[in-house]
Amino acid sequence: MRELFSHSKTIIALGIGLMLLQSHTGLAQSSTSHSPYSQFGIGQIREDLLPQTRAMGGISTGVRYQGGLPILNIANPASYSALNRTILDAGLYGNLTQLEKSGSVGNTADFAFSHFAFGFSLNKSNGPKIGGISFGLLPYSDVGYNTAATRQIDNISYKTSLVGEGGINKAYVGYGVSPFKGFSIGGNVGFLFGNLYDKAMVEFPYEAGMYNTVQTLTRETRGATFDYGAQYFKSLGNQWNITIGYSGSLNNAVRTKTSSLVTLTQTDPSTENVEQVAKDTSAFEPLSNRKINLPLKHNFGITLSKGINWSVGADFKYADWSNFQTREGEPKLGKNLGFAVGGQFKPDATSNKYLNVIDYRVGFRYNKSHITVNNHRLTDMAVTVGLGLPLPETNFGRTFSNINISAEVGQLGTMNHNLVRERYINLNLGFTINDAWFIRRSYD
Repeated sequence: MRELFSHSKTIIALGIGLMLLQSHTGLAQSSTSHSPYSQFGIGQIREDLLPQTRAMGGISTGVRYQGGLPILNIANPASYSALNRTILDAGLYGNLTQLEKSGSVGNTADFAFSHFAFGFSLNKSNGPKIGGISFGLLPYSDVGYNTAATRQIDNISYKTSLVGEGGINKAYVGYGVSPFKGFSIGGNVGFLFGNLYDKAMVEFPYEAGMYNTVQTLTRETRGATFDYGAQYFKSLGNQWNITIGYSGSLNNAVRTKTSSLVTLTQTDPSTENVEQVAKDTSAFEPLSNRKINLPLKHNFGITLSKGINWSVGADFKYADWSNFQTREGEPKLGKNLGFAVGGQFKPDATSNKYLNVIDYRVGFRYNKSHITVNNHRLTDMAVTVGLGLPLPETNFGRTFSNINISAEVGQLGTMNHNLVRERYINLNLGFTINDAWFIRRSYD
């Protein structure tokens, strides 16, 4: 008897993970956000969602299976206990944004690597069921805003700007187990890291012969987080199944170090984009070193499915940001309340027509935001659509892959109350590999 064990796929997975880790490290210095509202708190929260659940309105708490197969659902680690294959998921994120206020319109676009996630089962075919594990890297939040105004002093016109950029990433490892039939629990331990930059700039024309000033406030964030979840799955007979889920987190506290750097620059008209050339650093000052409280979260969800053909679900979400330590002069944050509904449909899994084996996904979400501007609480709503495109099976049916595409078309804020209306299209592209890795095969 000779046993074979291949490590090549493990090496490939680790290689992809390192590549995306390097990409995330670089992206932490920039941002994929173009929202003026990202200046509040620690920026726009990205949520632990992959394209296959974003396309269904973001429902995730009660999602355990999709198309009859276990899904890598980071948002509820209890789902890891259902894993029966190794899943590798990596993807890209793109954003198109239109900002409008008082007749002024601006359009922006950006894209970046969005996530790398890996999950596998610890169960043995004839042994005890000891659960599943997942680990990965994905964005937690990002900041991206830019406001400018033209002013005048002694007949000299100059420009003042407020610019925000940067992001916080999340590396995580999670475990889920089913202590008895139908019920599972799990948890994720995460580590947040990244820098957020808030810049205040004063720029004079080159002809004025004056130095410009840039003050950069850097918020360096580091710290561990913990979130958890539970799911109850039951077969109702005749291929009908129901999953009820809960997920949440405590008031995780992470450390933020804030420093101020004041730099003198001068406009260089010889460059194509009229760049600012640094001349001197006039002041560097550490401002604070403190812990900030992340929100207390509670999510409830339910999903109903029939075989591999269709499923529908709903989520109800609550996050309390009221204990978050805002900066001086920044309005206090409040509670975030929201719901999401969505589902997916596969016309005929046994069909030879490709259009019949695609997963078609649709959803809707609505959030009453934790952010209040001009005494008006912001609302965020979006319609979501997506596709799960199966690729040909390989390795005698042991390996099957999907390309998952999602689009969120939504609006944050309004033009009433002297606010900015933000209309956006968020695009997510994910590549998913399902395989029976770490299995020892033998032959005589």
